[in-house]
Amino acid sequence: MDMRPLAEKMRPEKLDDVVGQEHLVGTQKIIRQIIEKNEPTSLILWGPPGTGKTTLARIIARETDSEFVELSAVTSGKADVTKVIERAKQNQRLGMRTILFVDEIHRFNKAQQDAFLPHVEDGTIILIGATTENPSFEVINPLLSRSRVLVLEPLSKPEIVTILQRSAKELGLKTAKLPKKSIELIAELSGGDARSALGTLELAMKLAAEETVSPTVVETAAQTKVPGYDKKGETHYNVISAFIKSMRGSDANATLYYLARMLQAGEDPKFVARRMIIFASEDIGMAAPAALNIAVSTFLAVERIGMPEVQHNLFHCALIMSKSPKSRGVTDAMTKALATAEAYPDLPVPLGVRNAPTKLMKDLGYGKGTKWESGFKHPDGFLPPELKNLDLFS
Repeated sequence: MDMRPLAEKMRPEKLDDVVGQEHLVGTQKIIRQIIEKNEPTSLILWGPPGTGKTTLARIIARETDSEFVELSAVTSGKADVTKVIERAKQNQRLGMRTILFVDEIHRFNKAQQDAFLPHVEDGTIILIGATTENPSFEVINPLLSRSRVLVLEPLSKPEIVTILQRSAKELGLKTAKLPKKSIELIAELSGGDARSALGTLELAMKLAAEETVSPTVVETAAQTKVPGYDKKGETHYNVISAFIKSMRGSDANATLYYLARMLQAGEDPKFVARRMIIFASEDIGMAAPAALNIAVSTFLAVERIGMPEVQHNLFHCALIMSKSPKSRGVTDAMTKALATAEAYPDLPVPLGVRNAPTKLMKDLGYGKGTKWESGFKHPDGFLPPELKNLDLFS
């Protein structure tokens, strides 16, 4: 009896059976050309879970007659890598190619990644790394320069539906057992992750037993699905970036959507509130000075009330930030001021605006001409003479 998960049973073995990633596997696209020309090369496959990274690596190896060796960076150590390299050297002497597939390569540290370099350079191994994290930050530059980075996209709903329909046919499931609306619901809930979709289908079939796999059963099977959001990962930074840009562009709908995504995924509400405090000065500034007070008050509300009630305050604040008039005046002035201070770090403070706590200092001209009056303008100005024409904020 085949005890493998459904996702493993349904894994494509030929390139023509792959669903999705047309920008990589379509006619004249890079992976198809690698296979057709029988010239495998080192790759970094970057994309969300369930988008076909492992499948494509296996197909490349199979269709280019290369030995496929798979390691997981989570469970493998130096001894495992050494063993693979020795095996690859034997293959090389026999005229065989070895494709080493490293799943979650971003989990290997710099020293572990460095160990691959000489063997990639001399052709002992063809390295295919899979990662869900941005390789710019997680894969060392020497390895990146010796590989092609290919970006895999989440599968579309129609593509997930195709995979599910193919699986249903393979399993002999008729429409009466697995209605179309249930298939579409699984695809909707999958988030573009084929493995998740097949896992939901498999569990739904077990829960339904001899009954129809209804949408209610699908919802039960899928309810434990966690949003694909790692608070230290790529999606985290993409969503917070979209949230900030939506506020900057005064798009209230997008602002609220991205805020909801963050909170539903378990983002720290203090992190969100801090970003809105920064935004109030950076992007609103003098156009609506009260925005800063509102953002700070929201942060205090987060501290004192907590989730889930404080969501009201967070959404209220985000709407205000989004709909407020915008000005980069404070940020631009700050940038120019910091640059000026860096260029002129040691100019003497004019005597007239220096502190004069003693008689000697007053006799030396410290504080001369200064008056304790609101709106007072010193006759000699407040800046060093070298900066008398300085204009940071008009």
